[in-house]
Amino acid sequence: MGIIIIEDNLVFRDYVCDMLENEGYTTRTAYDCVSAHKLLATLEEEDIVLSDLRLPDGECTVLLEYMRASGMMNPFIVMTDYAQVASAVCSMRLGAEDYIPKKLLQEKLLLRIRELVDKAEAKHKIFIFERKGTAFQEINHRISLVAPTDIGVLILGENGTGKEHVAEKIHAQSTRQKGPFVAIDCGMLTRELAASELFGYEKGAFTGAITGKKGCMAEADGGTLFLDEVGNLPAEVQQKLLRALQTKCYRPTGCTRERKADVRIVAATNENLEKAVEEGRFRRDLYHRLKEFVIKIPPLRECREDILPLAEFFRELANEELGRHTEGFDKEAEKELMRRMWAGNVRELKQTVRSAVLLTEGRLIGADKLEAESTAQAGSSLLLKDGNEERERIVRALAQADGNREVTAGLLGISRTTLYNKMKEYGIMQKKSEK
Repeated sequence: MGIIIIEDNLVFRDYVCDMLENEGYTTRTAYDCVSAHKLLATLEEEDIVLSDLRLPDGECTVLLEYMRASGMMNPFIVMTDYAQVASAVCSMRLGAEDYIPKKLLQEKLLLRIRELVDKAEAKHKIFIFERKGTAFQEINHRISLVAPTDIGVLILGENGTGKEHVAEKIHAQSTRQKGPFVAIDCGMLTRELAASELFGYEKGAFTGAITGKKGCMAEADGGTLFLDEVGNLPAEVQQKLLRALQTKCYRPTGCTRERKADVRIVAATNENLEKAVEEGRFRRDLYHRLKEFVIKIPPLRECREDILPLAEFFRELANEELGRHTEGFDKEAEKELMRRMWAGNVRELKQTVRSAVLLTEGRLIGADKLEAESTAQAGSSLLLKDGNEERERIVRALAQADGNREVTAGLLGISRTTLYNKMKEYGIMQKKSEK
């Protein structure tokens, strides 16, 4: 872990360097904005920046603004002798992690840096977990093929299957890995604010816009922009997004000139976009632009070999987060985990395990500590209008259930009668020995 220290007081700078190096951190130093710019050009993804507020040639907020505009999202801590509220507010608005008076530095700095390091390590730990099931071996292969390119990727899957996780892996294996990864949930954007959130706005662009704001497109410049639930974008924003993809230019709300953005788009959805196109809710040209390469994530109930390894991983994370000391699941708990349909997919599994860890007093988690199963219908979004995909999923479920139709119907979240009718409709035949 490296820390860049920007401080013009040489004695104080050496004092801070010694404090940090004694804790095992490596340090690099600059004394003004000009020399700091040279150091920032060599900034590593995990580095932390610690800067005096007032430097000989300006305030450090100029450096912070430059970093964010350049896609450098590294933690930035401001230190100063001057307890000025306005400067503190300005630095925090620009994205500083903290604002520490120098007289409290010894008391607060190491603790704050440790928190930032733990946060980064926890995010990395979640990221590096690899599912080993057959489906994810194919997904990882497809990620390795498309990641080094700039091809648009559309990730399909139910809620909670880990679409953002796959998008992060694409970014991490791409040539843009040192650039920012910016994620936005399009389902949370209102029609009025969607364009402003994506493309930003100028000061005075609308009532309440007392300052300008950079949108996600500017934040992701040089990196990857992940558009989750992209099917929810309003029609007018779809048009603007298409133009930005085609020209690599966009115009913030209230701005009279265009700005450039070198951004790779990775989109995701849990709905059938082809149907949305047919119904006129989604632009056909944007749909084809986004789906240059498709990655489908199957629901957790179709990847049952992943359930226990994921549960163990989430148990260890929950131990660390909650200060518990569980060592595993008992046999009944494992059976219960494997029995469930996990309508909420990986997200539901993680929440269930986390709650069970909190409730468990002993070494092993029992089945009684697993919260009630989601009442959502596991198959509600599994069987789609797309016949080819529906048939493929039925065949896959039959294979996982070794041909047992009752188990297959359970996996799909439908009745046995519906399964029989679907098998007849799609001409799915079984051997006589299969039930």
